[in-house]
Amino acid sequence: MEEIFEKASANFLELSSHQRLQILFNLLEKKSKVSDMAKKLEATTQEVHRNFMRLEDGGFISKTSDGSYGLTTYGKTMCTQVPTIVFLSKNRKYFETHEFGSVPSKFVLRIGQLSNGEYVKGVTKVLEKWKDIFNHSNKYIYGILVEEPHELIEPLIKKAKSGVKVQSIFSENTLVSKGRKKTLENLGFDKLVDTKQVERKMKKDVKTVVVLNEKEACVSFPKLDGDSNITEMFFSADPMFHEWCLDFFRYNWYGSDIFQERKLIE
Repeated sequence: MEEIFEKASANFLELSSHQRLQILFNLLEKKSKVSDMAKKLEATTQEVHRNFMRLEDGGFISKTSDGSYGLTTYGKTMCTQVPTIVFLSKNRKYFETHEFGSVPSKFVLRIGQLSNGEYVKGVTKVLEKWKDIFNHSNKYIYGILVEEPHELIEPLIKKAKSGVKVQSIFSENTLVSKGRKKTLENLGFDKLVDTKQVERKMKKDVKTVVVLNEKEACVSFPKLDGDSNITEMFFSADPMFHEWCLDFFRYNWYGSDIFQERKLIE
């Protein structure tokens, strides 16, 4: 076991260089010669050559017959792990007060897909992003919710009436406004449910919130005390970020029960 840790620590040493990480991720896109990489990174050829040699010695890259370098299988695989470190490092302050809660480990292992997410703080800014996701949708709006902000009901129903598919998973203790039922009635919500343009399900205890359309997504994780938190979130139109949120929604959708209006909390 000690030998395994020693080898792993050597890998972290090689990845601890900003320039070596740049080299790896540039080579992930395409092969390159040392001189070309030096120009791209605006660095000296000697410096880049030295880092190429370290990466080659470490088994991350290998030289091809035309003199260019490409990633080895080992190097490519290591690149898939770096975004997780980047995401957690970039948002260290956030995770001092938040956790992944009941998020299954298979999604935590993929958390690096969220590395290009934009941190958004404040109820007003969060709701603006939610509204943008609704307004920019053309195919669907999916959501895992612990609250249903009253001001977002009308934009959501408007999109559903235009043909956008809406699927929502509510926590059993979801907070809703007192005027919600009347608003839904006035906007013809029941007809949308009857035609299955809008579908709803329910889970016993939702902590992680996700809202997405076919292009954009946002996610917020619970606080350390287990309470959900929609005053802070991560938002992105990055395909990998979106894929994580979509897969997480689908996982929860197929594991949810029937929707029960009476369990919502006014």
